Amino acid sequence: MPMSDGDFFHSTISVGEISLHVVETRPKGVGSTHKVPGDIPLVVFLHGFPEYWRSWRHQLEAFAKAGFWAVAPDMRGYGESDKPKGVVAYEVEHLAADIAGLIRALDREDAIVVGHDWGAIVAWYVAQLHPERVERLAILNVPHPLQMMNGLRTLRQLAKSSYAFFFQLPAIPERAVQFYNFFFLRKMFEVDGMGADDINHIIGALRTPHVLTSAMNYYRAIVRRVASGRLPPTRRIEAPVLVIWGDADRYLGKELATPPAQFVPNARVVHIPGASHWVQNVACARVNELLLAFARETCDHTAEIAANRKV
Repeated sequence: MPMSDGDFFHSTISVGEISLHVVETRPKGVGSTHKVPGDIPLVVFLHGFPEYWRSWRHQLEAFAKAGFWAVAPDMRGYGESDKPKGVVAYEVEHLAADIAGLIRALDREDAIVVGHDWGAIVAWYVAQLHPERVERLAILNVPHPLQMMNGLRTLRQLAKSSYAFFFQLPAIPERAVQFYNFFFLRKMFEVDGMGADDINHIIGALRTPHVLTSAMNYYRAIVRRVASGRLPPTRRIEAPVLVIWGDADRYLGKELATPPAQFVPNARVVHIPGASHWVQNVACARVNELLLAFARETCDHTAEIAANRKV
């Protein structure tokens, strides 16, 4: 039974291997105990490191007001979702299968999938490994996997991503992040324009047992896969793709924003000058504008199909 938290509805949903804590907003008049009509588009928002579902609160509210069914899970290992042990449990195939399973569990064939940071990495792989589940794909401040690999061949991006290699150490990264009441993490968010209230919420969620190790295991799993050459083969994404990029990102260079055309032929890239990596928070109005316009193209397409069927 979903629990209400103002306009946010909380529930726990089995997605296959594990269960995810899910937060959703619905259009006016569609209560938490009612089945969402099939003509209301589903939008799934995927957060990154080191956040949780609340990263998307501005978008959840805006999308519900615009008539969408908006859903944001705590990703595997985060918040109130299951936290399987071991690095292998955080390999990209498992992470992508969670989201494909969530869409199925919500009784939908597909959804508009939106991802930021690690959520964007997962979104890229959902679109490749489960293309039938992705109607449209929106990516915030994370390159296509091939672009990321190209970026890591440069000293500039390698230096920016050095923290991912530090995270490979056992136990030490968790202790470093927690040092002096999460001092370094707090400072990182402050420099990037996040407000004190948002930072406190994120730190509070990171205090949940096992979350930090699970979060580090995302990085441990991907680096080990890259080092061993065992990443899934790159597959062409036919769905429409929108890439939104905050150009003041201190961790990923804006030159990585454009995905390779041979694998993502239907992509559009929009840069937001002055916005940091946490673009959906620090530039929420512009991000909402872009995402809603992109999502509404789905509604226009659906209406066109329905009209053609009546002719």
